[in-house]
Amino acid sequence: MKRVIDFLARVVATAFGAGLSPVAPGTAGSAVGVLLFWPLASRPWAWQAAACAIVTVVGIAAAGRVAGLVGLEDPGLVVVDEVAGQWLTLIALPFTPAVVLAGFVLFRVMDVVKPWPARSLEHLPGGYGIMADDIAAGVYAHLVLRAGLMLWPVA
Repeated sequence: MKRVIDFLARVVATAFGAGLSPVAPGTAGSAVGVLLFWPLASRPWAWQAAACAIVTVVGIAAAGRVAGLVGLEDPGLVVVDEVAGQWLTLIALPFTPAVVLAGFVLFRVMDVVKPWPARSLEHLPGGYGIMADDIAAGVYAHLVLRAGLMLWPVA
């Protein structure tokens, strides 16, 4: 049973293997996040928020387990945090190519820059620290994108 749980944790934590990308695994995880959000895009925002909460809770457990398995505090192959952050960026916004592209770029920038207090959230224990900074980056990216859409609405 332990092997099955470890396998499932790896599948979730790596976003179906995106985290194993030899180049920019975080960006690959964000791209998978956009693809996985696509079917949710037509659902009411409450469904989107509920799905994001579920991914976050499951991601905390999976990320913490995989980090323990590989013996690293925040291993690069764990990208479920990018999926959750990308979803937060896109919740309740129009799912158009321009919005998705802007949301993708904004989330990647916020994830790299990690404005306060995102960077300090990395110090939380286990899967919480792995996920929390990307959740904060997703909130920042969402707010910037929402403000941009108020200034430059898209049809």
